[in-house]
Amino acid sequence: MKSAGDWPRVILLADMNAFFASVEQVDHPEWRGRPVALTNGDIGTCIITCSYEARAHGVRTGMHIREALARCPGLIRASSRPRRYAEVSGDIMRALAHFTPDIEIFSVDEAFLDVTRCQRLWGEPLAIARRVKQAVYEHSGVPCSVGIGGDKTTAKYAASLDKPDGLTLIPPWQARERLADVALTELCGVNTGIAGMLAGYGVTTCGELQRLPISVLGKRFGNPGRRIWLMAQGLDPEPVKPGVPAARSLGHGKVLPPGTRDREIVRTYLLHMAHKLGERLRRNQLVAQRFLFGLRLYRGWLKTIERSLLPSDDEHVIFRLGERWLERAWRGQGIWQIRIVALEPGAPRQADLYHRKSPRRERAHAAMDSINARYGSLTLASARLLGRSSMPDVISPAWKPEGHRKTV
Repeated sequence: MKSAGDWPRVILLADMNAFFASVEQVDHPEWRGRPVALTNGDIGTCIITCSYEARAHGVRTGMHIREALARCPGLIRASSRPRRYAEVSGDIMRALAHFTPDIEIFSVDEAFLDVTRCQRLWGEPLAIARRVKQAVYEHSGVPCSVGIGGDKTTAKYAASLDKPDGLTLIPPWQARERLADVALTELCGVNTGIAGMLAGYGVTTCGELQRLPISVLGKRFGNPGRRIWLMAQGLDPEPVKPGVPAARSLGHGKVLPPGTRDREIVRTYLLHMAHKLGERLRRNQLVAQRFLFGLRLYRGWLKTIERSLLPSDDEHVIFRLGERWLERAWRGQGIWQIRIVALEPGAPRQADLYHRKSPRRERAHAAMDSINARYGSLTLASARLLGRSSMPDVISPAWKPEGHRKTV
């Protein structure tokens, strides 16, 4: 029988169970053991997430609240509190960083830990995993599932097997066999496009992919394809990445009242998102020149990428770009959601110094950002935004406790 000392790497994935709902149950002890579902504010109509007690009744993320209440009459509906979840997540991630410096915060409620070099300090992999579960619970009151493997993909799959509050170990020498019957779509990072292409070769499981030459994926998808072939065998070469990569995009979106057709309401939401994006760019000392604008209609999205004359962090520039596109492209169809994304944001270039905003505009932004940083986003904003949506902001799935993504 092999021991942990034979592992080339020891990777843990800590996954907080139904995180937002679990935080609500911690803060409201009377809700523990009861079905809880979160919506985006009191007027939200769709379930953001729900507790495992609610899931046992068939309640699911994305379900309309009416259907959820029909399936589970005793369902407790709670308004989401993004800032509270961000606070608890930060506490958890700091606790996990105590075990190893090699930690990759994968999302607001997940983190990879490479503990290969920490076994003399913390013990065998199972012992470390138990310590991790205990630390998460002590710092947050939230249970977590931990998967242990010799690579990131296997560890993440292991963490999904025994929820909630599970602990699963898949040693490297067992990974190939354990993954053989697993559908490829259950592996993190295998999207439907790649899965559809492989289905054309009669490949739907990891075991079937193991028999396909790696060159087939390499020729079609390059290194990402080769990585998927290795992932299916429990040989994912991807290292745990402690740093936060530079942002490839920064964006904000908002759900509108279903089927909104009122042009002034749409313009108000557009300005709201432009304000938030401009504030976020300035906070991180970034500018962008290309902006994606999107409207979710009943069937699909209406989208465009607009380019400003110069890189900008000014919400008024962003809003005008979106407003002009709105006049050209929107024909009054019902809208369910609006989104603005700054593409390829970066630090201001030297050439931009000759095209700076007016000193008056810069002073106004500095004062507004200072007030909003102290009292909350958009405490000070354009008068039009007095009528903005009362729904709270949501946490991006890519949220991390350091860098650009620590935003709500």
